[in-house]
Amino acid sequence: FLRMACGLLNLCVYETNKRFRIKSVELGTLKWTLNGAVLLFICFMMLWNKEYQEHDLVTSSVTTKVKGVALASIPEMGLVVWDVVDHSGLAQGKNSFFVATNVIVTKNQKQGKCPEVAPWGLCKTDKDCQKGFSDQQSHGVQTGPCVKFDVLKKTCEVSAWCPVENRKSPPRPALLASAENFTVLVKNNIRFPAFNYIRRNILPEMTDKDLKGCLYNRYTNPFCPVFRLGDIVHEAKERFSDMAVEGGVIGIQIDWNCDLNRFFHSCLPKYSFRRLDEKESNRTLYPGLNFRFARYSTINGVEHRTLFKVYGIRFDVMVFGKAGKFSIIQLIIYIGSTLSYYALVIIGNLGDMRALLGVLQSEQNINALIQNGQCNEFKAATALSTEHSGLVTDMPLLEISSSRCPDWCQCGCCHSSASFLEQLCCRKSKGRCITTSSLFPALVLTRSILEIALLYVAPLAEQHKDDQLRQQAYAQYIKWRFGDFTPMDAVPVIPSCCVWRIREQYPSPDGKYSGIIFG
Repeated sequence: FLRMACGLLNLCVYETNKRFRIKSVELGTLKWTLNGAVLLFICFMMLWNKEYQEHDLVTSSVTTKVKGVALASIPEMGLVVWDVVDHSGLAQGKNSFFVATNVIVTKNQKQGKCPEVAPWGLCKTDKDCQKGFSDQQSHGVQTGPCVKFDVLKKTCEVSAWCPVENRKSPPRPALLASAENFTVLVKNNIRFPAFNYIRRNILPEMTDKDLKGCLYNRYTNPFCPVFRLGDIVHEAKERFSDMAVEGGVIGIQIDWNCDLNRFFHSCLPKYSFRRLDEKESNRTLYPGLNFRFARYSTINGVEHRTLFKVYGIRFDVMVFGKAGKFSIIQLIIYIGSTLSYYALVIIGNLGDMRALLGVLQSEQNINALIQNGQCNEFKAATALSTEHSGLVTDMPLLEISSSRCPDWCQCGCCHSSASFLEQLCCRKSKGRCITTSSLFPALVLTRSILEIALLYVAPLAEQHKDDQLRQQAYAQYIKWRFGDFTPMDAVPVIPSCCVWRIREQYPSPDGKYSGIIFG
C-alpha cells in the first residue's frame, strides 16, 4: 500500500535545489547592492509606519461649555439681551453644541382664524377653499371662506396661531453677529483600552489660571481647549458674518496620534476645523441651519406665544486617534513577513532574460502567419535572436514543403519513416507544428542553453560536439513536454517533426543517427 501511494501521489519524492557559486565582481556588487537597497527599504518602512508597535484605537467622550452675552436689536422687540440660555440652551445632539446667530420673531400669536400666507392657499372665491384641508406647507387648517390677505390677494382662511409667520428670508446682516466673540470650552476625555491609558485635552501641567486666561491659537497656543467661535470659523476658511445669516455646520476635529513608548512618549491633541454643510445657498435647497421654538404666556386668561425662527451654527466635535506601543511579537511578525522581499534579489543572466522577452514577442507575429490544418509552405517573417555569454545565434524558421508530408502527419512537418514507433506527430488533429512555436528554438535548439545544461552535468568539459548537443536537445524536449518526473522505466517518444528539426540544427557528419541515448 505504501509503495502504491508513493507511486500514485508522489509522496516519497524529495526535491532540492542545486546552487552555483560564481566569482564575479559585477554580479557580486549587483547582488549586495540589491540586498542593501531592499534592507534599507524594509527598515525605512518599519520606522515610518511604526510596524514594530502594537496599535489601539481611541474611545472618547466630549462635553462643551459656551460663554458669551449679546445685545441685539430685534424688530418688534427692541433691544434684547441674549445670554447662554437663550443662544446655546437648545441641545443639538451628542458631541455637538449650537449657537444662535440670527432670528425672525413673530409676537403675540394666539389660537384663532386668519388668512393663510401667500403664495399658499391663494383663492378667488370660497369654492377654491376646502374646509378641513391642510398640507405640509400650510400654517393651519382651512375653514372654508376665501378672505382678503392684502390689497391685491386673497387666501383661504385657516384656523391657526394668528397672526401667521409671514417673513421668509432671514435679516441681513445677522442680528446676533456678535456671537463671533463667544468662547467655548471643549473637554475631551480619551482612553486606549488595550494599554489602559487615560488622558484628556486639558493637559496635566495646566492650572486653573492658565485655563481661564488662554485662548486657542494654532501657532502660539495650540493646546488650549478654549476657542473663540470667530477663530473656529476662520480656521475653517469661512467668514463668520456671512455664515451667521443662514447658519451652517462646522466640524471640530481632535486627532490623537500617541506614541506610548517610555523613551519616545508623546500624546497630545491636534485640532483642525472645516465646514461640513453646503455653503452656497444658490446651489442647494434649504441652505444653512434653522429651527423654531416658542415662549408662552397668558394674558387675560388667553394663551399667547412669541414664535422664534432661529438661525445658527452647529459645531460637531469629532475625535480620532490611534496609539502605538513597542511589541516584540509585532516586530518578529513584520521581519518574518518582509524576508520574502529577498526572493526578488536573484541574479539571473541578462542575456537569457532578453531571449525570453524576444520569444514572447515573436510568438504573436508567428500566430498571424501560420494557418491551422494546412501542409502548405510557410515562412516566418521574424527571427529569434538569443544572446548568451557574448554568443549570438539567429535561427529563422525553415520552409517545409508539403511533398514530404506523410499521411499520418497532422502538422505538415514530419518525415516519412519505416519504423512504426517513429510515425508520431506532435498533433492529433490538423494544426500548426510545435516546432513553429517560439519556445521550441529557445528551449530546445539554443546552443548556449544546451551548453549550460551540459556543463551542469559535467562542469569540467571544455568543448561540446554537435552529437552531444543533439542528445541534450532531445533531453531538453523531454523535460519541457513531459516534466522532471518521468518514470525510470518509461521511454518517451519524441514526435518525428521535433526529431528532424533537432537533427537539422545539429546534423551528424556522416548522416547516420543513433536515436536517443539514455543514461
